[in-house]
Amino acid sequence: MIYILPLLSVILGFAVALILKPKNKKNIKLLLAFSGSFLLALTVMHLLPEVYESSMQGHEGHDHGHNHYHNNPVGLFIMIGIIFQIILEYFSKGAEHGHVHGNDNSKEHSNSMPWLLFISLCIHALLEGMPVSHHHNLAWGIAIHHFPIAIILTAFFVNSGLNKTAILLFMVAFAIMTPLGTLISDQLPFVELYYTEISAIVVGILFHISSTIIFESSEDHKFNITKLLAIILGVIVAYFL
Repeated sequence: MIYILPLLSVILGFAVALILKPKNKKNIKLLLAFSGSFLLALTVMHLLPEVYESSMQGHEGHDHGHNHYHNNPVGLFIMIGIIFQIILEYFSKGAEHGHVHGNDNSKEHSNSMPWLLFISLCIHALLEGMPVSHHHNLAWGIAIHHFPIAIILTAFFVNSGLNKTAILLFMVAFAIMTPLGTLISDQLPFVELYYTEISAIVVGILFHISSTIIFESSEDHKFNITKLLAIILGVIVAYFL
């Protein structure tokens, strides 16, 4: 299930964008607001405590009575994750949180494969999948996060005039990345050895992504009651997972 959920969410979002062609941006923004708060709540309430607990266990016997938090590197790796995500977004133009737009309306550019966006988005999705092997509930958060992103990306590519075969390959590759990250985390001893550090980096990535989604899902960064309820609902659902 942890492999299937993130995969199916992207495929389903791709199908919804092609078949239903949703026009109501408000509904997609509500879904984004819910997914952002759900992902943020999962990160704060489940993944973050787990990362710190794992780090504390690793420092036991080496602290000699000093404050455990003084030399704990988890915070540094979280900040590395935030900065790394900002770098990825420089190339993806914010596609990870549904903020995509055309920079050039010319046919030459609209029909070309956006390789920088593709590579950065795949790196993002691959890293997101790594903590899922230890924290299965995160698969739900990533799946709900990827569903509206897949709708927005597919609609963007179609409107840009990108070849439909290229769109399909792009979305399939994007769908596979998160399960691949989970598989790598499960199978490679190197990843297992540095699981705490990698998870801390992913926490930073998810912090940045989810908080950006929450604010960008609101017009002029102002909340209305519907979006506020969607955000609260996302937190409540994450709490009970």
